[in-house]
Amino acid sequence: MRIIFFGSGKFAIPILDFLCNQNVYDLVAVVTQPDRKGGRGYKMLSTAVKDYCLTNKITVPVFQPQNVNSSEFIQIIKRFNPSLFVTAAYGQIFKEDLLKIPEIFAINIHASLLPKYRGAAPINWAIINGEKITGVTIFRMNEKMDAGEIISQAKCEISPFDTAITLEAKLSDLGKELLPKTLNMIAENKYHLQSQTGIPSYAPRLKKEDGLINWEKTAFEIYNLIRGAQPWPGAYTYLEGKLLKIFWAEVVEVNCKGEPGEIVEVGRDEFKVACGKNTLAIKELQLESRRRMTVKEFLSGYKIAPGIKLGT
Repeated sequence: MRIIFFGSGKFAIPILDFLCNQNVYDLVAVVTQPDRKGGRGYKMLSTAVKDYCLTNKITVPVFQPQNVNSSEFIQIIKRFNPSLFVTAAYGQIFKEDLLKIPEIFAINIHASLLPKYRGAAPINWAIINGEKITGVTIFRMNEKMDAGEIISQAKCEISPFDTAITLEAKLSDLGKELLPKTLNMIAENKYHLQSQTGIPSYAPRLKKEDGLINWEKTAFEIYNLIRGAQPWPGAYTYLEGKLLKIFWAEVVEVNCKGEPGEIVEVGRDEFKVACGKNTLAIKELQLESRRRMTVKEFLSGYKIAPGIKLGT
């Protein structure tokens, strides 16, 4: 089979790595998103997939179309006579004219157990919503977002200590394990297409405001937000008018006296904040215009006391 790979984010790297280092199928081209300005200094940044291709001196052509569905790019792709498209964390919706190009069809490796968490941020929202199980789905693509027929799935437990960063790594490795089995089924025409069943849920791309902590929520809900909002936008609140990002905390199953958001206890390496239910012990943070640090480091140079209210 002649395969064209479409991918951009870190989730796609182990999958691309498998395709580049196997000798059963022909990887004939790689497609990724264009370089874009971002980060500190607003410099031009390339995708993780492009970086991988450059670092590993991948010899197949690498394309970065602004619009993957444009007639110009479709003509380019047709010249490769692909049997199959393999996509993972690419970032553009495929339209009918593009989907008709491969001889077999196009498949996508998605980081959820579809139909749950269709969309751009399934890993983040699974953690934020307190899910215990997630997984990877490989499905035949159609024009609708993550709504195609399922070919294969694999489950993965979400650890209470997983962040979106660690869970992404686990799921991308799981996708790398599931892909060769799925490609073999397709090559041997032994696959079965199964329509998605159940009520779908959605995982839209996170917005800055999604990271704002509502201290009226339970400590467990806020803890899940802290884990799920990494690396961006991060879970944040305000301390005496300054933005305060929370990178790590622990749930204390005790209801302390204090209003939600109120600091109720200050220790050597943590401070505790009252929530709608139970208490959150803050362990790692970053105050506006300062570096990320442990609470022990923070308290050595910043004085806080019980009674201070976060969020204002």
